Amino acid sequence: MNKVRKLIAAGTAVASVAGMLGTASWAQAEPAPVKNVVLVHGAFADGSGWHGVYDELTGRGYRVTIVQNPLTSLADDVGATQRVLARQDGPTILVGHSYGGTVITQAGVDPKVAGLVYVSALAPDVGESTGEQFAEIPAPPDFVIEEQPDGFGFVNLDKFKMSFAGDTTDAEAAFLRDSQVPLNMSIFDTKVTQAAWKTKPSWAVVATQDEAIDPKLLRQTAARIGATTQEIEGSHVTFLTQPKLVADVIDRAAQGIRS
Repeated sequence: MNKVRKLIAAGTAVASVAGMLGTASWAQAEPAPVKNVVLVHGAFADGSGWHGVYDELTGRGYRVTIVQNPLTSLADDVGATQRVLARQDGPTILVGHSYGGTVITQAGVDPKVAGLVYVSALAPDVGESTGEQFAEIPAPPDFVIEEQPDGFGFVNLDKFKMSFAGDTTDAEAAFLRDSQVPLNMSIFDTKVTQAAWKTKPSWAVVATQDEAIDPKLLRQTAARIGATTQEIEGSHVTFLTQPKLVADVIDRAAQGIRS
């Protein structure tokens, strides 16, 4: 009888240890929550346009940081993004608007980046440049960039609102127009050497009234990178005019990675 009791006790102990090991294994496999978001602006703009998205996400408990790209070269912009990523304390959603999509494509291989969100954005492949993405579907005709003698470009003043910010007020569009950050035009010819979307889950916002990047190109790009896509009625600057909807996509990306 004592021998039977000993066998039962031994079996119970083994089962208990196995249960604890199983629980520990499950806990280790459970993904960490994504609470960091890094926002990357595109050409002819700065990070201030993200203010509405910033307010939405911080109000939901996210730690949000905004990159200020110098727009002097792709390497400089990727470097600016990498410096911000280095300051994050855990898994991060990396978000890029327009040309900022090229930046996050190159910078997003950083191990802290858990997922990518492309907002009216480009997403080149390895060996492809920003400009080459317009080969089959060019930019709409009203989106006119005027290159200056020093090689930097501005969006045409007369066509700025209709092409870049069609759903903003006249006052908002005028401010964006007159606060443009010039882009080194050589950036359009610089090829990326890494494509983070090949190994990181991606989401895409397609602005249905975009007059800077044809929505057909945005849809084609989203399909090529296998992104979960959300269409939003708005201009090229939906992150400015529809901050809640854009924040919703970023929120879903973070929650999706968690689950």
